Amino acid sequence: MATEAAQGAEHGAGGGLVFHPMDQFLVKPLFGDGPVGTFTVTNVTLWMALSVLCIVGLLVLSSSGRATVPGRMQSIAELAYGFVRKMVEDVAGKDAMPYFPYVMTIFMFIVVSNFLGLLPLAFTTTSHIAVTAFMAIVVFVAVTVIGFVKHGVGFLGLFWITSAPLPLRPVLALIEVISYFVRPVSHSIRLAGNMMAGHAVIKVFAAFAPLITISVGVGLLATPLSILAISAIYALEVLVAFIQAYVFTILTCVYLRDALHPSH
Repeated sequence: MATEAAQGAEHGAGGGLVFHPMDQFLVKPLFGDGPVGTFTVTNVTLWMALSVLCIVGLLVLSSSGRATVPGRMQSIAELAYGFVRKMVEDVAGKDAMPYFPYVMTIFMFIVVSNFLGLLPLAFTTTSHIAVTAFMAIVVFVAVTVIGFVKHGVGFLGLFWITSAPLPLRPVLALIEVISYFVRPVSHSIRLAGNMMAGHAVIKVFAAFAPLITISVGVGLLATPLSILAISAIYALEVLVAFIQAYVFTILTCVYLRDALHPSH
């Protein structure tokens, strides 16, 4: 990614440095330079497909032998499985285990997409609100359907806070309804915003790395500082890549718990 950023910095007409930190998020056709249509194969399509292939390789192929003494890849797959399973049990309860495969799929897709986006010249699919919004809307619809299927009209008890004083309950119910329908918005924007912000900041600092080729005096100070800043932010982004996958998944478990146990 830093390589892409350095390549994206160009010399302006006045000898300055011109860079476009948001260009890395542009959706482009994979073949040709035409407009992006509904069925156009784009860079987003490519990196989403690579994420799926990496997940299949990690969870299916590496575990197909089921070795008693697991290898490196099988150990990673087992750690991921145990981590998500414990998350579902602790947050949503044991009765949420039938939905574990879906939660596991969400976590693995997000975390693999986030880490692939840290590779040079890669595209971070989770930085696009269209991708994260689709996942958030599917979670929202799924937990709502589960809630009504499991409890019928009783699912509406999620919005009626019986522990509050009776005069306050209608007001609190309205607040609960609004917050419920805002869930997919906050769920999706949190992930996309964090991934986009981190990558944009890295590209901004990376654009100052070749400053030494323009002005040796300023560059002797700016270039080493920019490299240090890139290294520090990149290390932070590695942590953020995992944390954001964890946050999205644990919120999914919280929403699932509300669907299975709607009463306050």
